[in-house]
Amino acid sequence: MIPHRASFPEGFLFGAATAAYQIEGSRFGGAGPSHWDTFAVTPGNVVQAEDGSTACDHYHRWAEDLDLIRAAGFDAYRFSTSWSRVMPDGVTINPEGLDFYDRLVDGMGARDLRPFLTLYHWDLPAALSDLGGWRNRDTCHRFADFTEAVIRRIGDRVETVATINEPWCVAWLSHFIGAHAPGLRDIRAAARAMHHILLAHGLSMERMRGLGQKNLGIVLNFDHATPASDSPADQRAAAVQDGIFNRWFIEAITRQTYPEIVLEGLAPHMPDRWQDDMGKIGQKLDWLGVNYYTRHLHADAPGTAWPATREVSGPLPKTQMGWEIYPEGLEGFLTRLARDYVGDLPLYVTENGMANADQPGIDDEGRIAFVARHFEAAQRAIAAGANLRGFFYWSLLDNYEWAEGYQKRFGLVHVDYESLARTPKASYHALQRALARN
Repeated sequence: MIPHRASFPEGFLFGAATAAYQIEGSRFGGAGPSHWDTFAVTPGNVVQAEDGSTACDHYHRWAEDLDLIRAAGFDAYRFSTSWSRVMPDGVTINPEGLDFYDRLVDGMGARDLRPFLTLYHWDLPAALSDLGGWRNRDTCHRFADFTEAVIRRIGDRVETVATINEPWCVAWLSHFIGAHAPGLRDIRAAARAMHHILLAHGLSMERMRGLGQKNLGIVLNFDHATPASDSPADQRAAAVQDGIFNRWFIEAITRQTYPEIVLEGLAPHMPDRWQDDMGKIGQKLDWLGVNYYTRHLHADAPGTAWPATREVSGPLPKTQMGWEIYPEGLEGFLTRLARDYVGDLPLYVTENGMANADQPGIDDEGRIAFVARHFEAAQRAIAAGANLRGFFYWSLLDNYEWAEGYQKRFGLVHVDYESLARTPKASYHALQRALARN
């Protein structure tokens, strides 16, 4: 059974999360092409070459979706703005795009939902991708301009603002592993993206502070790095991956440094005078978002180029994504962040959830158990001293799961991609009972 709201601290927030490109429909409302549109139509990149052109048509069905959030008993909604919708060419404002987010935020207010805004959840305008995207330092300044356009329009009505969602995915997954747009496998491109995405965060924070915006943060994803064995070589492999995935971004922000174990590989490829940017990157946060899904086992890969590691399949039960179910990792990161990096800074679990092969009318008991175990892990972290203020389930709706297309379903609400009908799952109703205030 999912722990009840009353078993969490007074004022603890519960919410659901989505992202613009995954639900809105990029062909509506004057949005321009993003690098995800072009990545998706390139053969071999996305399952069945599916894209987000229609997605869940949240652009037209947003009121119905907000009603679902309210009816479930959630307090807050974490959403993102599409840069390609607000500025189709990355520079010029599209009034129709800002009008949409105006309506959306007003709709949250009318339903007593607290808006948790994420400015960037991966849909870089294709025009900026043409100029090098996150390899190009100028993109950081264009992001600050986008930030200002959004904040001037809806900043007066949002509860919090996150600059970037999951910089590791924006930079490493997309420029080194090549699994997400723009689909590069280039260490020099990755090193630049790893730094520039943080500089964009810093410039965005600076711009918002100048506008008087409050309650500013960033959303980082964390993945528990476990050595595949007790051997020193495998322990080193896990430490390298922990440095790339978990330490790089939080240490830049909180310590204005990058981990040496990662600079061993990236330093020759970093932008000139990158050290001069660390002051902007390391500005004070008002809160930190933590996205957590799984752990991975890492082994040494001798004879290969840096980072010279490989993933090994783990023994635990797995989700539809093939990710091990490991709630202990969430507890571990929340307590580690409080102990080693942020102290008493407010933390939010901004994403946690599982993909399942769900069909309408079929009870998703596995998801209910998953939520229950991760709520319990969050409670243990609170008891251990982490200043956790809220928990957002990913995702409200089944949606476009990036390179996995529409095959992986994370939603509390089933979406029929033909009719676009929404059908709440058993997990939705279980959370509704857990969040009931009476």
